[in-house]
Amino acid sequence: MSQQFVTEAVMVAIYGQLLAPAAAVEYVVPYTTLLELYEFRASDEPLMDNPAEDKHVKEKVAELIEYLEEPLNKKKINRALQVPWAKSLPILFGNSVAFTIINGVDNAQYGEYFDPIETELLLTAQRESLPILTDQTDWIERIVEASVPVQVYDIEDFDFAVEGIYLP
Repeated sequence: MSQQFVTEAVMVAIYGQLLAPAAAVEYVVPYTTLLELYEFRASDEPLMDNPAEDKHVKEKVAELIEYLEEPLNKKKINRALQVPWAKSLPILFGNSVAFTIINGVDNAQYGEYFDPIETELLLTAQRESLPILTDQTDWIERIVEASVPVQVYDIEDFDFAVEGIYLP
């Protein structure tokens, strides 16, 4: 049994440790965050402050896109896109990581407090009863302030979270 987290696709590209966890992990990733990878790849705007880190992250974004576009993986993703809130079959990445793509569609519930991607992540976490994994401390604070009933981990606490010390 693997630990499961809701996260954005770009988090996996930025933080290499997410692809080398101490135990098996499954990332439930809303499809719209996959689309963001294409935007990041096409953009000249830096993702990171340090130019060397930015180059590395953009390479990882391109690698993740390439992997997800492999025929079998693309087929799994496309099947999930046929029905609202459908999930793909797990897309294995190495020995201990799997991605499940979810076709989230409703983003109005928290629209006044959060942007559409944040809302989709929150709704996915609620629907799946899973914690969110993010590096955005300001978003974590807004989740707490809005009393959204989800559990959130800062990526800095990833190893702690993988140890399974959370309540689903």
